[in-house]
Amino acid sequence: MVEWFKALHVISVIAWMAGMLYLPRLFVYHSVAEIGSVQSETFKIMERRLYRAITTPAMIATWIFGLAMIGHGIVDWGSVWPWVKAAFVIALSGVHGLYGRHLKAFAQDRNDKPQKYFRMLNEVPTVLMIVIVIMVIVRPF
Repeated sequence: MVEWFKALHVISVIAWMAGMLYLPRLFVYHSVAEIGSVQSETFKIMERRLYRAITTPAMIATWIFGLAMIGHGIVDWGSVWPWVKAAFVIALSGVHGLYGRHLKAFAQDRNDKPQKYFRMLNEVPTVLMIVIVIMVIVRPF
């Protein structure tokens, strides 16, 4: 059963990360689209669908399958790596929530962030993901 949890966890993480890397790219382009334009309205639809239909369900599934593995006792909490991983997964979940706030601002035509902000924000999930993967695969401590 644990192998199924692992497989479904990895699949969920891949889907979550796809959304976490693509959504801020949409925000980059949306931030320079004229409010009320066809382009802006199209971005709203794309962002909403990506966030609600893919990214959020994938995050929830990631948490469910991750917690299921923890429940089956496959994590050694006496080591440091799972604590670091957990902290970075919580941080990634916080970034997910931040994306939700930006999504709402764009939907209401109230975005006040420049394109450069979203370009920088686009790198945050990548950095978090790198640390998470290193903790799980290398287990440096």
